[in-house]
Amino acid sequence: MKIFNWNSIRLVLLLGAMIFVYAFSMERNLGRKLTKTEVVFLGDENLFVTSESVNKMLIEKNRQPQNLQKEKLDLNKLEKSIDNHKMIEKSEVFVSVDGVLKVVVKQKTPVARLFTEDSTFYFDYQGNKMPISDNYSARVPLVTGEIKATKKQDLVELFQIIQKDDFLKKNIIGVRIMPNGSAIMATRNYDYQIDFGRLMNIEQKLKNYKAFYQKAVSDGSIKKYKVINLIYSQQVVCTK
Repeated sequence: MKIFNWNSIRLVLLLGAMIFVYAFSMERNLGRKLTKTEVVFLGDENLFVTSESVNKMLIEKNRQPQNLQKEKLDLNKLEKSIDNHKMIEKSEVFVSVDGVLKVVVKQKTPVARLFTEDSTFYFDYQGNKMPISDNYSARVPLVTGEIKATKKQDLVELFQIIQKDDFLKKNIIGVRIMPNGSAIMATRNYDYQIDFGRLMNIEQKLKNYKAFYQKAVSDGSIKKYKVINLIYSQQVVCTK
């Protein structure tokens, strides 16, 4: 004759009841409709893409996400739709416990604005084309001239370094690429031009320029120069 262990039986029944309640709650939760959508932008407050534009990307088969049940929502598909936007670097879409569809968006970071004969566009930090926005115009160096005369990766490296440096980002406002691939730069506060030469030894040349600038400002000679020559990576040659 078997002796029943009532404590074990009660434990099994209790676990069974908990699993049933959890499954029932999950089923009801998935069947609920979303309450609203909320778009959050990471980083810079200057928006190339508006919340309204992101919300339009969430519409599936002419149905607003709020009209869909959670179980019928394809979050991966929504993320891909948003990530395909040419001004968005990455997004994350998820549903909060209170039924809010949340979209976290990271915009692309423009580092330069290029002008060609028939178009204008940004370069983003990864060196990809980024269209001009109707909502906001970024304060980045303007690039003109014979852009094809130099390598794209060299241009990207130049503007990545400028973007990461607070002084250079405020000081360098324009770059003209010459037919031989050399670069002439314009600054924000002074009339001299910077003859950068070819886009080689970029980081060292910019370090040389910063050192020259600090010395020339401190001794008051900065306004005397017309050309700052950075062609040689070991020295700075100035023309008054």
